[in-house]
Amino acid sequence: MGMTLTEKILARHAGADRVVPGEIINAKVDLVLANELSAAVAIAAFRNLKGAEKVFDHSKIALVEDHFVPANNAQSAKLAQLMKEFAAEQQIENFFDVGRGGIEHVVLPEEGLVAPGELIVGGDSHTCTYGAFGAFATGMGSTDVAAAFALGEVWLKVPASIKMVYDGKPGPMVYAKDIMLKTVGTLGIDGATYRAIEYHGSTVDELSITGRITMANMAIEAGAKNGIFHADEKTIAYVKERTDRPFIVERADSDAQYERVIEIDVAALEPQIAFPHLPDNVHPISDVKEDVPVDQVFIGSCTNGYIEDLRIVAQILDGKRIASSLRVIVNPGSQKVYMQAADEGILKTLVAAGCAVNTPGCGACFGGHMGTLGDGERCISTTNRNYVGRMGSPKAEIYLASPATCAASAIAGKITDPRTLTLVTA
Repeated sequence: MGMTLTEKILARHAGADRVVPGEIINAKVDLVLANELSAAVAIAAFRNLKGAEKVFDHSKIALVEDHFVPANNAQSAKLAQLMKEFAAEQQIENFFDVGRGGIEHVVLPEEGLVAPGELIVGGDSHTCTYGAFGAFATGMGSTDVAAAFALGEVWLKVPASIKMVYDGKPGPMVYAKDIMLKTVGTLGIDGATYRAIEYHGSTVDELSITGRITMANMAIEAGAKNGIFHADEKTIAYVKERTDRPFIVERADSDAQYERVIEIDVAALEPQIAFPHLPDNVHPISDVKEDVPVDQVFIGSCTNGYIEDLRIVAQILDGKRIASSLRVIVNPGSQKVYMQAADEGILKTLVAAGCAVNTPGCGACFGGHMGTLGDGERCISTTNRNYVGRMGSPKAEIYLASPATCAASAIAGKITDPRTLTLVTA
């Protein structure tokens, strides 16, 4: 009996010929990640570990300041200072301060810190993003991160795998975000709990790297331990442009055993939207039967803060103005994305349309900084979660959608099918 892609990677990192779902293993890690929030707890726990004076490998740890950037009060400034001092003390090479990085899950692939076949853990639930590159990547608690800092290994229970198969060409204004929202709606927020989601099919084969990132990122929204794509020529080319270190490309065996196989006809999809207050409360945009005005449109996050996303938004907003009844906040995913958007004239287009463009960071997504919602406000967002209180007030409402749907809604002042807007403005 063969192994799935996740099992192949875990077996190699555990030094085993094979592993099976439910087995507890110790596995060596290739990279350990923390942001200023998770790092604060992890550093304290590291200092309490008997005999832990130095991290296992200062080149295999990444620390990224991205949740409160720039710091919004003395407390968040202290968190950033703590991480900066730890990075200097431990000679950690991959420390990304304000103005030198951006959102952790955007920055690490950009900097060549993620490669196929690797095992990556991080103090953030969306660490699963790196499955887009054929790596096993998962979020962990800060105490587990501290142990990984010291030992360079973690314990894991091998997850069973769910095989998702996507076929068909996406229709107009249907993007990877729509496909993944449909996936989360199909599985449910706990439908893949402690499972690996393995993505297959002609649709994902044609997806850009950015599209794969979006889908791997939201595996956790279905409860998954990780989401993972097979690395193909597109993936390998992306990685080799950013690093020259060797890596191993794994593939699932032809006789691998999956807990479930689920097929989705992408050609039949229209733009999708997650209604409050759960990421699996997903409906086709045609289910929005009446006017739903919004107070804020947010574009960015580790899900959709990439240059490809900003291009889509700029194309829709070019020469137009956002509705006077709302505000649009745009957070590029990284300094590199920000600079590229500037070079391409995207920032000029967004600002001319009436958008506020922020420093790269993820504060608005979790209601911490630069985009929080007030009582009774409604937001349509490219982020990945819409739980009660997620972006600020527990009395606010959050709808999740693609950058195209968000941009169309920004012009109309209400939740809008981007296909309709395109027909009107073409």
